[in-house]
Amino acid sequence: MALSEDDVSAWSCKQVAQWLKEEGFGQYVELLCTQHRLDGLSLLALTEADLRGPPLGLTVLGDIKRLTIALRQLQRKNQAQLEELGLAPSDSLPAGLSTGTTGVKWSCDGADGCNGGDRLCNGTELRSRNSNRSGYSSGEVLCHTHSNGRCRQHLAGRLDPEVWKTVISSIYVFLVFGFTSFVMVIVHERVPDMRTYPPLPDIFLDSVPRIPWAFAMAEACGLILCYMFLLILLLHKHRSILFRRLCSLMGTVFLLRCCTMFATSLSVPGQHLKCASKTYGDTWGKIQRALTIWSGFGMTLTGVQTCGDYMFSGHTVVITMLNFFVTEYTPRTWNLIHTISWVLNLFGIFFILAAHEHYSIDVFIAFYITTRLFLYYHTLANTRAYQHSRRARIWFPMFSFFECNVNGPVPNQYHWPFSKPAFMKTLIG
Repeated sequence: MALSEDDVSAWSCKQVAQWLKEEGFGQYVELLCTQHRLDGLSLLALTEADLRGPPLGLTVLGDIKRLTIALRQLQRKNQAQLEELGLAPSDSLPAGLSTGTTGVKWSCDGADGCNGGDRLCNGTELRSRNSNRSGYSSGEVLCHTHSNGRCRQHLAGRLDPEVWKTVISSIYVFLVFGFTSFVMVIVHERVPDMRTYPPLPDIFLDSVPRIPWAFAMAEACGLILCYMFLLILLLHKHRSILFRRLCSLMGTVFLLRCCTMFATSLSVPGQHLKCASKTYGDTWGKIQRALTIWSGFGMTLTGVQTCGDYMFSGHTVVITMLNFFVTEYTPRTWNLIHTISWVLNLFGIFFILAAHEHYSIDVFIAFYITTRLFLYYHTLANTRAYQHSRRARIWFPMFSFFECNVNGPVPNQYHWPFSKPAFMKTLIG
């Protein structure tokens, strides 16, 4: 049965083997399909550099060139799929110096260190600049990392999960949440006396009567969004990158929140809140109270009651961040999921205000900071603009560390991570 070359990304390993035999490369079926489980998706991403370097290590020059030409023809027929996967046309071309392309000019700029030298090219960074549309795109970076005498090439479109970085980001957000809990204890000791400092004027709070059960509903909206994100995280092919980004962003926003609520103590927003300055005694007493807040995730549903943490709203941060991750890492055509996510986000914010647990400015600032930081982070990551800016690496060292090996946008691909049940593997991939 003849293979359809218009949907290569859906090919299985057997179909790739059939294509290799039809193209005259049957001797490489064992190496590519059996040993390295090359399917259609990975076939589209295969480059001449992959064929030459480890672990494949092809040595017959004629076979390398002929297979590269056949791969280019496949990639041209599947250009739309390549763009959907975040692979630019230049990603699939060979990464050697002999490109055989006209109008290519090579130049060496000062090296930009990334992750301890991931982008160091013997002191220089090698770029190709092309004057026409064929061959490499303008400014494409071909970078060789030398380690113990070995050279490996970093090309766009490769998404290494880098689980060890995800572990570091998890530790980071874990420590930030613990520090936030301790700061909340300190802030509670400094809550202004309601008799001296009554609630500040607020248009929304003064106009909308308090709904006693509203704050519990806000937390319920957050829990639903959390379950939605966990399901996406479970099924997403690049779950390690997603979770790393969530931890990085959440930790950074909450670290900023620690600074704002410690620096300025606002009066309690409502007379219904039984908040008064409370002293927890010695340091051990403060740590115990911080552990209680920490273990209960600062939620009233878990029995945690806090006072004084008004600038800005942590609940709004969490709800908004989860909404943006759900909508960003699901296909644009999943309109129902996106609508549900936004409705939960907006209703969650409304319920926070309707409960009179935060001033309007708390919620507005939390929403603004969270959305701007999310969009700024993903714009830098998707365009890799930070690579060309020393200032970005100075001000955002953690971002540069986490993202330096993520080349371009993360495609929304899903697969069932377990071997059973078999029908889920067939259904999702």
